[in-house]
Amino acid sequence: MSQARTGKGEAAPSSSMFRGDLAHTGAYDGPAITALPKVKWAFKTGGAIFSSPAIVENLAYIGSTDGNLYALDISDGRELWKFATKGRIVSSPAVANGTVFIESYDGKLYAIDARTGEQKWVFATGGERRFNARHIHGLQPDAESMPDPFDFYLSSPAVANGLVYFGSGDGNVYAVDAAIGALKWKFTTGDVVHASPAVAGGLVLVGSWDTNFYALDAATGAERWRFKTGDDENTHNQTGIQSSAAVADGIVYFGCRDSKLYALDLKTGRQLWAYNNKGSWVIGSPAVKDGTVYFATSDSALFHAVDAKTGEERFSLTFAWPMFSSPTIAGQFVYLGSHEGKLLAIDVAARKLAWTFQTDASKQNGPALTLPDGKPNYRAAMASPFYEDIVVGIHKMFSVGAILSSPAVVGGVIYIGSADGALYALQ
Repeated sequence: MSQARTGKGEAAPSSSMFRGDLAHTGAYDGPAITALPKVKWAFKTGGAIFSSPAIVENLAYIGSTDGNLYALDISDGRELWKFATKGRIVSSPAVANGTVFIESYDGKLYAIDARTGEQKWVFATGGERRFNARHIHGLQPDAESMPDPFDFYLSSPAVANGLVYFGSGDGNVYAVDAAIGALKWKFTTGDVVHASPAVAGGLVLVGSWDTNFYALDAATGAERWRFKTGDDENTHNQTGIQSSAAVADGIVYFGCRDSKLYALDLKTGRQLWAYNNKGSWVIGSPAVKDGTVYFATSDSALFHAVDAKTGEERFSLTFAWPMFSSPTIAGQFVYLGSHEGKLLAIDVAARKLAWTFQTDASKQNGPALTLPDGKPNYRAAMASPFYEDIVVGIHKMFSVGAILSSPAVVGGVIYIGSADGALYALQ
């Protein structure tokens, strides 16, 4: 099995959890897929897939908004089992010691036997919710508190030293005993925690929608440091941390809705640099390899490669549609999903787009929702700035098979989920 790098250079199973390893670097040691691949198989679920796949011991695990966690044979995409929760699954599974851990919108963390699909234990949080605020994004009614329609993900668990770490909409970061599901500790932030924790240097590293990024002692949950990001009291358009952190060479990298990508010292939380994206969110998690940080923006649809030590830009590429997917690196290629229903393969050595995979939904529904310049036609989908019209419009835009899932690259195959409900294996 391919291996993924951790922040300390250690080897870990290739895609046993979100971003491949505890440090969430997104860097895989397997071979790159340099030419446009074919669909080896596609497995269709009953809902959209925002979850990212875990690939362990010839099995693929993926969650769906239909409420199920699926286990598939990676040779042919055949379903081996599925486990039903009572809510959407928009977090990514983590696999450790024969157990799959997943959080559901029903407010519970599940531990499931990786081979049989039988429940081992379940842990209930204080309940899930989305971030909400009055007049969010300038939507109407102005005085009404409403959930953020772009709060797409739940926190994905990380498993280390016998504990499962994850965040919750109840505002807490949890550490739960991986064997029995007993609470070890919890830390209360000021708002929703839907970012996924990274674990490095004895710390649990995670951001909250309260605009703070936290470093917590992995054993006790005690706060070691916190870092404050930007505020937006008027529309909350530029508020909060959805991006999960990546850790490499003693530096913590994460994106924020205040339009910046931050680099902090792992031990102290001191800001080393911040890259200003001039009003465009960084929702996806950055990827780090060989001294370069790779990340994408939302509305401005930019892909950036910056120096990991200084934040100076090495190159950038402009695309047409927003990107919430987190980039994955294999060899000299970065793979990244787009809201356009496309998987982009970027040759970072040549600094150019090498190939594009397009979902069937994108081919079928994309033209009606695309402007002549290739950008999304939001007016065709969103009737007005009233809240319900925006929610309907967002889901209409997802009809192009938007890719919010992040790729896993294992054994020369790319695994990626789509809002069209399919998990694709590309080879």
